[in-house]
Amino acid sequence: MADDTQAVKTPASEVAPAEHTRSGTYYRPNVDIVEKADELIVRADVPGATADGIDVKFEDGTLSIHAKVPPRNQDVDFLVREYGVGDFYREFRVNETVDVARISAELADGVLTLHLPKIEAAKPRKIPVKT
Repeated sequence: MADDTQAVKTPASEVAPAEHTRSGTYYRPNVDIVEKADELIVRADVPGATADGIDVKFEDGTLSIHAKVPPRNQDVDFLVREYGVGDFYREFRVNETVDVARISAELADGVLTLHLPKIEAAKPRKIPVKT
């Protein structure tokens, strides 16, 4: 009986990207994502982070958020410690309808808000009907 199995090489474009791994303690921030007519809004909870400790990057269709949080209470001997403190990290795949050059971010009260404006071609528009 002949062996009909063949090794098939999958093109690089069809291979899923590798998942990023990071050392240390990282928390996945909770987010809300809202779609409006002209933009997407991402709100991420990053308590303890400061604006200069937040790194937002967009590369190869991936939006990444890394918020560094300074250590706290290192000189305290806790009897019970339920609230973890550490850096935040989260990634999102973003489609081509976002105008990358106009992405903006702001931080207020421990909430990072990202504005991802849509390109003009992706915005809804009303089509007038002529008679």
